[in-house]
Amino acid sequence: MCIEGKGNETIARILQESEVLIPLAYWQSKGLKKGGKKTQTNPYKWNKSTVQKILAQQEYCGDVINFKTYSKNFKNKTRILNPEENWKVFKDVHEPIIDRNTFETVQKMKAKAKRRAPNPKHAEKNMFCGLLYCSDCGSPLWFNVNHPNTDIKYFMCSNYKGHRGTCEQTHYVRADSLEQIMTLELRSLASFLAEDEQAFADILEAKTNKSILNQQKFLETSIDKAIARTKEVAVMYEKLFEKHINGIVNEESFMQLSQKYEAERDELKVKIKQYRDELAETENPRTGKEQFTTAVRKFMQMETLTPALLNELVEKIEVYSIEGKGKNRTQRIIIHYRFFGVIENPVKEDNVVLEARQGVAVEYLTA
Repeated sequence: MCIEGKGNETIARILQESEVLIPLAYWQSKGLKKGGKKTQTNPYKWNKSTVQKILAQQEYCGDVINFKTYSKNFKNKTRILNPEENWKVFKDVHEPIIDRNTFETVQKMKAKAKRRAPNPKHAEKNMFCGLLYCSDCGSPLWFNVNHPNTDIKYFMCSNYKGHRGTCEQTHYVRADSLEQIMTLELRSLASFLAEDEQAFADILEAKTNKSILNQQKFLETSIDKAIARTKEVAVMYEKLFEKHINGIVNEESFMQLSQKYEAERDELKVKIKQYRDELAETENPRTGKEQFTTAVRKFMQMETLTPALLNELVEKIEVYSIEGKGKNRTQRIIIHYRFFGVIENPVKEDNVVLEARQGVAVEYLTA
């Protein structure tokens, strides 16, 4: 539901209307005692904060995460939130209930800049929210609704100098124009896939190979650094042991430091395994290609653009400022697809010309 563009409050309402038990009521139905608000009389009344927590639960991917919280000492029972960089993550420990690709898609969507409601009384979202970025300053584009003509919905750079930002241009684009452009681009991709599936696969293969080479280089460098650090820790431990034997370091300090070195060594061991597992996975590049091709085939069957399909296919969209005047007005829209970035489509038709507003046409360049 999140990938489809539904917010936490909307998801909570749908769960309540569908009479899905809230977590506390579910645990109680299974005879499990859990903490939580015991005064909740309606076992189906979901809270948006619960939905938010569930959407961020990485453990559902099969991972174990330690040290999310800590206490200052054993006498103080209060748990303090630990910074994320101090967490210890162990992947694929147990059977997942959410596939990692879906989870990561949701995290990317949630990590986007907060969306500004066009009107507090009529809060509204658009399926392109969180996907559009300014080509000049890199800032996200905000969704707006024209007033009093509420039929006109558009996006504009959140960093525009007219709104106390620093970007020189508005980077204005209408939401309906974006939908038409994206639909035409996907139809073109679908036609390419239908006409020459092998050529389509070859283009994805070439894109995949470039991405894999970059990922492999990064992982190999990370493995080398982790192995080098492991050797350094081993040397430090040996020196510490010698100092302890010679009476330079007392027992208490030796125990504290040795535990620290052992913990780091164990952490490095886990990291090296994870890096090597990821490196092994890069040898099989089929996953991204299959997911992308499957999503294009879905569009071939539906012929309409949905929020879920859009987020399956698109990583981000760069919006350039409008150039030219009169009949020569043009605007570049660059689509970065998931897994592959910008795809050059050899069967793409001519650029599309749409009305940005009544009587004012713009030619949209998508390559």
